Amino acid sequence: MAHDHHHHGHAHAATADGRRLGLALALILGFMAVEVVVGFLASSLALLSDAAHMLTDAGAIALALAAARLAGRPAQGGYTFGLKRAEILSAQINGVTLVALATAIVVEGIRRLISPPEVEGAAVLAVALAGIVVNLLATLVLSGANRRSLNVEGAFQHVLTDLYAFIATAIAGGVILATGFRAADGIAALFVAALMLRSGWGLLRESGRVLLEAAPRGLDPQEIGRSLASEPHVVEVHDLHVWEVTSGMPSLSAHVTVRAGCDTQAHRRRLAELLRERFGIDHSTLQVEARHEGPLEIEPLRRA
Repeated sequence: MAHDHHHHGHAHAATADGRRLGLALALILGFMAVEVVVGFLASSLALLSDAAHMLTDAGAIALALAAARLAGRPAQGGYTFGLKRAEILSAQINGVTLVALATAIVVEGIRRLISPPEVEGAAVLAVALAGIVVNLLATLVLSGANRRSLNVEGAFQHVLTDLYAFIATAIAGGVILATGFRAADGIAALFVAALMLRSGWGLLRESGRVLLEAAPRGLDPQEIGRSLASEPHVVEVHDLHVWEVTSGMPSLSAHVTVRAGCDTQAHRRRLAELLRERFGIDHSTLQVEARHEGPLEIEPLRRA
């Protein structure tokens, strides 16, 4: 009965995360609509770039919601790992979108620096300040969710960089109001684009590592191979692969040769235990074979 209760608790935590993500999503989408309208009316690229960043935020959260739901499905059919990689794909899509939007903003921002249009400073300042409040709320909501998944972490980082973006825009609005320096809007927009590029590149790099089956950060295959090979009775370790199915789920497979006459199953259990304890790898597939000693018997070929 206790076990059953624990399982229910886990499911409950997941739905609580879902609710938090959903709330943050509603906040961000609602505000983004306001921002696009004001951005066009006040002809502020900084506001529009914030809105673009918020769009990818909303995307990040929506994908995090969908991916978390998909990743929770049991493995079936051809998908032997379930759909746990859905999170990683969502991080990839997110990274690509960020980089693409940022590039568009950079182009327009440079054009605006050359010939700055009239920008309504007051409107920009007011909306940016409201944006700071909305983002602080979203950050508060998300910081309670499970940050260990690359996904929720991605959504959280987005909202955080958004905060800096809004602060930059608010400063631009203030500067335009105070000094009439119209290029401030373009400069703020370029700053936001730089933030977007940074987080987009980070997401692409991290999710790319997983998709290219790289060893998880912090796990050195060389070191793992050495510690397996240095166990008593182990002759050699080859064909060692370490990869990550999704963030926080490392897997390992290897061929291990042990001395002749050894109990291969006992060795396999011991090596699996070592991987679990020393490296935190729960999912390991080890093929343990005993080495042949002495001359091989070769049957003479009988001609038929």
